[in-house]
Amino acid sequence: MIGAAPSGPLDASAFDTPRILLAGAVDYAMYDRFRDRLTQAPDSGLVVIELSTLGGDPEVARMMGEDVRFQSDINPARRLVFLGKAAIYSAGATFMSFFAVENRYLTRGARVMIHERKMDKTLHIAGPLTTCIASVKAMLNELEHSIAIQNEGFENLVRGSAVTMDEVLRRAPENWYIEAQEAKALGLVAGVL
Repeated sequence: MIGAAPSGPLDASAFDTPRILLAGAVDYAMYDRFRDRLTQAPDSGLVVIELSTLGGDPEVARMMGEDVRFQSDINPARRLVFLGKAAIYSAGATFMSFFAVENRYLTRGARVMIHERKMDKTLHIAGPLTTCIASVKAMLNELEHSIAIQNEGFENLVRGSAVTMDEVLRRAPENWYIEAQEAKALGLVAGVL
């Protein structure tokens, strides 16, 4: 089939000219670049998305990831593959989690860093008591739902690997750095280039 995506493991030659190159903070500017390049990518064949990031907005990473998931569903003749280069920290790991393990690759020496989401808020309580309770409950709801979203991403990242959720939940609060070869040995990625 002309333009069909290669199946199975990929070697370095498949990554010679990535279609989508992303570097820097995961933010709305990166999302705009990502969407523009994804729209221009062919509807069939191999499409490599290369990323190097020290992190950023986890919700933007989720938006990009949902685009990957959606495009993979509507264009089965196209294989979207992730290539993590140098640093795949925080939101970068969130984005990587949207790719099936067989479509995740890292460069030699790259590091994936997994950590819990962070929050920096002050809760100021003032006013009628019922309003105070509502403010406290709203903050608690935000925390609980943020944890649930975070854990969904962790589950996506470790699905099909040797890493358990218990291990992620134990190590993520301390910023868990995983070197490329270790990530491959744990089954988090398909290969190291």
